Amino acid sequence: MMKQCSIQLSINKCLWLIGLTVFFFASYNFSNAFTAERNDVSSIVFDWETIIPLWSWTIVPYWSIDLMYGLAILLAKSNQSLKILCFRLLTAQIICVCCFLLFPLKFSFDRPAMDGFFGLLFDILMGFDKPFNQAPSLHITLLIILWQFYASYFQTIFRYILHIWCVLIALSVLTTWQHHFFDIPTGVWVGCLCIWLWPNDGISPLKLAFLSKQYRWAIIYFCLTLLTISLAFYTKGWGLWLFWLSGAFLLVAVNYLLIGAKGFQKQSNGHYALVIALLYLPYFLIMWINSRLWTIKHQPSNFIDENVYLGRIPSTYYLKHVQFTSIVDLCAELPIGQFKGNYTLMPILDMTPLTQAQCQMTAEIIEQYRLQGRLLVCCALGYSRSATAVIAWLLWTHRAKNVDDAIAKVRLCRRNIVISTRQRLILIEWSRNLHAEI
Repeated sequence: MMKQCSIQLSINKCLWLIGLTVFFFASYNFSNAFTAERNDVSSIVFDWETIIPLWSWTIVPYWSIDLMYGLAILLAKSNQSLKILCFRLLTAQIICVCCFLLFPLKFSFDRPAMDGFFGLLFDILMGFDKPFNQAPSLHITLLIILWQFYASYFQTIFRYILHIWCVLIALSVLTTWQHHFFDIPTGVWVGCLCIWLWPNDGISPLKLAFLSKQYRWAIIYFCLTLLTISLAFYTKGWGLWLFWLSGAFLLVAVNYLLIGAKGFQKQSNGHYALVIALLYLPYFLIMWINSRLWTIKHQPSNFIDENVYLGRIPSTYYLKHVQFTSIVDLCAELPIGQFKGNYTLMPILDMTPLTQAQCQMTAEIIEQYRLQGRLLVCCALGYSRSATAVIAWLLWTHRAKNVDDAIAKVRLCRRNIVISTRQRLILIEWSRNLHAEI
């Protein structure tokens, strides 16, 4: 049976390798040929890029990504890991080629002729590559995907060698005069996006549909996406970094409209994978600053009742100075600090109410952890999602007579809590069901 599975895996690897290779050359050559016929192709280049040297030897690391591409497919240990890797590579190709066709750019420097072995490698490259496939850099996009794959594959000293070599590949797109700088961060972002779309362990956001219908916030973030894109095109120069923020806003809009809190892919330890952090980084920074500004004049957390504290998402510094045994985290869009105690994540989108099922679950978890010592229930500010969870706990454990009484008890300790009308109605209905069961 194991031998049969091994044979099937080998066949799948060959099929994927052949299929991706054919699709790569077909789509890449088509976009080159199509764009070559256009006369409206411009360049995005900064003045300082003229000082970037042309190092002919870096064509070697530049070419090496082709070997890494094929070898990664052959090294996949299971059909699941093979499928995820190949879906990422295929998605990268589709996204980049679509960008090449819709928003073509070209490389604007004239590379001098070179001879010798390195010159031969350049000649082979120029035999099929044209200066039109620029942003996002497909080379960088594939590098991010392959880098992440090999980083999880290799250990010890080989991992350090991998990192050094991947950095050389990233630099080579500039020092071979194949790309302008703008292509690099856009390529990094698309690479991170492909990994986000096909996570190692979890359901792909593409398979999650219509789990959340938070249309108002989806529209707000989509408008912010359009605004920042417009500003990036208008300001140009360093303003082009706004595209990163635009991409993050667009993902947040998609999360609110279709995917839900799972779209942020916050891990069970309260942190994010590096690629996810890069993908959402501008948004995460804005949300962190927002959480600190709103709570700057208030305590990070407040004691509610019997070992239960309510507060904002804690930093590592705060967790070192205030000893909590457990944390219940309802924040989807911010990481917690380093914490070694009991931790449960129940990610809820900001500005959205908890469902009755979530109220029940958080109440039970809070009661379980409370018995083990000091517990912090938190979200970004500690004013709404986490406050609702604590209110649900008060109701479930009969520490409050009704919803209004529970809200009043929590507000007495943390006066800035905000419970929306919709959330209050959900709590009332859930509370009625509790009493009906009794």
